[in-house]
Amino acid sequence: MNEFSKAVRKILKENGCYFLRQGKGDHEIWFSPITNRIVVVDGTIYPRHTANGILKDAGINYKFK
Repeated sequence: MNEFSKAVRKILKENGCYFLRQGKGDHEIWFSPITNRIVVVDGTIYPRHTANGILKDAGINYKFK
């Protein structure tokens, strides 16, 4: 099974998003200047639908296939 965690974080950084703080458990709290909103990123992301949802919440037009 493919893990999308590194790829999601890389895409977030490339689009100007940045890490704010650690959340509960293995979740991270990021800020997206695109949407001017907070985005919750899971520590390990296995389903591509979850990865795509995080990027969508951040306002990034990218989809894993």
